[in-house]
Amino acid sequence: MSDELRLTAVSDTGLSARPDAGMDRFARLVKDALNVPAALVSLVAADRQMLPGLAGSHAPWARERNLGAPLALCGEVVHGGGPVVVARAPGGWAGAAPAAWEGSGGPADDPVALTPEVQAYAGVPLTDRAGRVLGALCALDNRPREWSPRELSLLTELAAACGAELRLRIAAHRREAVHRDEAAARTRADGLARRSEHALARSELLLRAADALADTTGLAEVGRQVHDLVTLVLRPVHVRVMVAEDGALRRLANGAEQVDEHTVPLSAERPMTRAAREDRVVTVAGADEMATVFGRPAAAEHRSLGLDTVVCVPLPGDGGPLGVLVMGWDRPYEVDDPERAVLAALAGYTARAVERALFIENRVDVARQMQEAMLTDLPPVAGLSTAALYRPAADIDMVGGDWYDLYRLPSAAQGGEDAEGAATVAATIGDITGHDMRAATLMGQVRSMLRQADLDHPGTGPAHVVSAFEHANRALGLGCSGTLVHAHLRPCPPPDDGSWELNWTNAGHPPPLVVLPDGTVEPLVDHGVLMHPGIPVRGRDAHRRTLPPGAVLLLYTDGLVEHRSSDLDEAIERAGRFLSSRRDRELPALLAELVDEVASEPADDDIALLVLRVPVPGR
Repeated sequence: MSDELRLTAVSDTGLSARPDAGMDRFARLVKDALNVPAALVSLVAADRQMLPGLAGSHAPWARERNLGAPLALCGEVVHGGGPVVVARAPGGWAGAAPAAWEGSGGPADDPVALTPEVQAYAGVPLTDRAGRVLGALCALDNRPREWSPRELSLLTELAAACGAELRLRIAAHRREAVHRDEAAARTRADGLARRSEHALARSELLLRAADALADTTGLAEVGRQVHDLVTLVLRPVHVRVMVAEDGALRRLANGAEQVDEHTVPLSAERPMTRAAREDRVVTVAGADEMATVFGRPAAAEHRSLGLDTVVCVPLPGDGGPLGVLVMGWDRPYEVDDPERAVLAALAGYTARAVERALFIENRVDVARQMQEAMLTDLPPVAGLSTAALYRPAADIDMVGGDWYDLYRLPSAAQGGEDAEGAATVAATIGDITGHDMRAATLMGQVRSMLRQADLDHPGTGPAHVVSAFEHANRALGLGCSGTLVHAHLRPCPPPDDGSWELNWTNAGHPPPLVVLPDGTVEPLVDHGVLMHPGIPVRGRDAHRRTLPPGAVLLLYTDGLVEHRSSDLDEAIERAGRFLSSRRDRELPALLAELVDEVASEPADDDIALLVLRVPVPGR
């Protein structure tokens, strides 16, 4: 009788050997989440096995989706009532049968066993509401594989969601019969329909969460995605993702906020801190229970938020909870066992997204620290006023290779200074291709190699120095590409009135801007090709320009002028006009105002600026 009921439930799912979009989606989730070549949703009937859900397999039986005899391994899941896990196939399925096959017909009867590309198997039962096993959610690998506890746990969570979908279909199939019963039966059927819709919404929540959180890279993005997902399906009025750090829970920004620095010490008596400390779901129903269990301050906070029911779910991590997912409703809200399973699965997806975001943010922080360490203070230069500014991109992932540099150069004829004590200096602005740790690392190498080339080739000029670096870049296999402007500045000899000679070379970089004493803006448009190890350059061209007293020279990276919403040439012209109108301002303030006026908000890219002014004698 039990098997008859099981077969009836299989039939009542309405599924067959034809592909089913919902079951295929569960198979794709398993394939992607466990990183396996193939995954199946299998239903075992009396004399055949149906595969309504399938992803990634090209075996003949996969095309038919209908097997005359059940797969031995899937049959073992059904008849044994529990998971079946095979880490490797002895002798390529030709050796002794694993213990899991005993009584199931053995590998000779199993189409999977006859498929060479299947070497490992993990299957978890799919059950109906009475606990009868209808089939299995399976992961297949074409190599021997040790299935980790986390993989098996994730497969079990997805099987729970898939089972809920099957139960929903069974319930829908039987609903018409319920409607033919008396009025009381109709009432029970309406309740079943509501619970079925409830279950479907939660199944969709897990599917959406798996998709939405798979590509998140920052904590703020995790907070927004979880807030939007949970609010859409579960309808709470209060959603928070809180991350554990430094003995406290820090609240991430949600969709309505940009910055949120609120923290709660783990030692505080609050539902979310207890969930984190004890690694369990904590539910509080009503302000009275909050006051009884957690005290009056917690109850006052509860009332101020207009909440009735609060549910706090820990975010699982290897060394303990990574944080807590907090949800609050302004009405009584019941959390039953199926809902707890859904919330636990959602917390698992959130925890993985938080782990990934923390890893990325830590790497980005290291890269930023390394990059900013390279951007040293400018040395004083007699006869010049100087200032620099570096502003990172708004996106934390956009760690760039932008840099500026200014340093004294030794003079072969004068020992590094002219008769008035003014030193010859080198000035550089550059942008290494890429927005990652490698770009920041290469930036540091290029900066140091240019300095070395300047010191090893005194008196040769910036074009020769850049060419020497490019030769080293190719010869050493550094693989660096990007753009830069490298310049030498030296005071004009007496009896000049304090002018400076600018000698520069441009490797594909935006043109430097010179503002003359009368306010005229002159872009230094002469340039050559960008730096790239695959582009041979016989020699760089050098260009000269005299900077009279009162002149201002601006070197900048493309983050200042290159925006999605505006033309590059127009942005450069706007920067020149702004620079001209404020050319007498203090240089640090001038750079800050220039970025605020010209750059996009929020900044699309890193920005590095270096400005030099030739003072007017006597002023």
